[in-house]
Amino acid sequence: MAVDPESLLPEVDDLPEQVRIRREKVERLRDQGVDPYPVGFERTHTLAQIRGQHADLSADERSGVQVAVVGRVVLRRDGGKLCFATIRDGTDDLQVMLPVSAVGEDRLREWKSDIDIGDHVGIVGEVISSRRGELSVEATSWTLTSKCLRPLPEKFKGLTDPEARVRQRYVDLIVRPEARQMLTMRSDAIASVRHSLTSRGFIEVETPMLQTIHGGANARPFVTHINAYDMDLFLRIAPELYLKRLLVGGVEKVFEINRNFRNEGADSTHNPEFTMLEMYEAYGDYTTMRELTREIIMEAAEAVHGERIVRHRDDDGQVQDFDISAAWPVVPVNEGLSRALGSEITCDTTAEELRQLCASAGIGVDPAWGRGQIVLEMYEHLLEATTVAPTFFIDFPTEVSPLTREHRSEPRLAERWDLVAFGAEIGTAYSELIDPIEQRSRLTAQSLLAAGGDAEAMALDEDFLRALEFAMPPSGGQGMGIDRLLMMLTGRGIRETIPFPLVRPQSAPRSGPAGQ
Repeated sequence: MAVDPESLLPEVDDLPEQVRIRREKVERLRDQGVDPYPVGFERTHTLAQIRGQHADLSADERSGVQVAVVGRVVLRRDGGKLCFATIRDGTDDLQVMLPVSAVGEDRLREWKSDIDIGDHVGIVGEVISSRRGELSVEATSWTLTSKCLRPLPEKFKGLTDPEARVRQRYVDLIVRPEARQMLTMRSDAIASVRHSLTSRGFIEVETPMLQTIHGGANARPFVTHINAYDMDLFLRIAPELYLKRLLVGGVEKVFEINRNFRNEGADSTHNPEFTMLEMYEAYGDYTTMRELTREIIMEAAEAVHGERIVRHRDDDGQVQDFDISAAWPVVPVNEGLSRALGSEITCDTTAEELRQLCASAGIGVDPAWGRGQIVLEMYEHLLEATTVAPTFFIDFPTEVSPLTREHRSEPRLAERWDLVAFGAEIGTAYSELIDPIEQRSRLTAQSLLAAGGDAEAMALDEDFLRALEFAMPPSGGQGMGIDRLLMMLTGRGIRETIPFPLVRPQSAPRSGPAGQ
């Protein structure tokens, strides 16, 4: 039995007044034979094209050029015989003028009664410059192309609640230019990263997001179930182990830009679903990855800002640009901790001595932690959290780097770096561990931690270990959060760099503009 779509809508009497009035307009238009949601409108120019082609028109000058444009009405001003409106398409804003002499009395009256802020319209007319010098389209006809049933937020206030901006990103994009700009910057940055790698001979691949064994990072996975095989699967926490299989197979330069999922907290720097770049190069190491990463980020900065800068906003909203064209600091972790604590830290510093230093610095540690985990905790509090300008911290304890090659001159350290800027990790890289026997030993230790209740420990992946036994070449590998890269470039929080970050659901409000 067919269902009437109208029967699924709320009763008119239950709707907010402005929504009810707009619904009534839709019904009236349909009764008059007007489709408030037509199939389309033939456009000849974008608004940006009109601005580019007619920027030299003088005040009160006519171009003689007829155009057909579309856009959302974001501002309107009605007069007796002349109406003004500002429309917005995906490229720009532009004024339209509707004089009674051109559109006729009936159509001008219908514009005043039928069109609301937020509606999409099509305008046919001549490109002119108004008496005040405002580039405009003087309409000879207009068409409603999509009726907006909910009023937009006030022009000057917009969506002031950050939660509302995230929950109703579609409204945020309508009313706030910065939100639209962020989408463009994100697209430009990703395109730049992709070009940086493909122009250097890397090939892009896609690896499984549904995995039988989670690995490649220390993180808590999401678990799902496949009915066809009646088995649990994991949403991947990292693509690392599959990309390394490709290195074994002879792919020497490889990268992937895709989604990872980690069942962890959501805050100003974390989202459970995030975009990650991972790249690997045969016969590279963590030094070549460091140089390549810096080049990729500088090229992305140029794509976004037109120059090699990154941007930071302090707690008061003040913006500061940082020139990143000079060399970035490279700081060994032990050296950085020694400076921060005023006490020398080396590989010979015992776990007990480290605990005492942590107590003096007010850093809490778990009594069960080994030396490496304590160093990692100290690093996160004393170095990562306090670093502003982009800095590479290198040479972490081997015991907290299970996929990383031992340092060539100090086996208690791993050839690993973290890139940090403005208190957040942007990426990490290794000289990859390729010894299958040593890798088995380390993953076995990880699996024992998992069996003991560590939800972030890696599982033993026998197929990956079998692949390593076919010989993976010496390699460098890097993982960098694309969302974190955008945070570094723009100075915005992660929930602004992601179009639709995860938020806790709430019931839809029943009153107020745009759900407010």
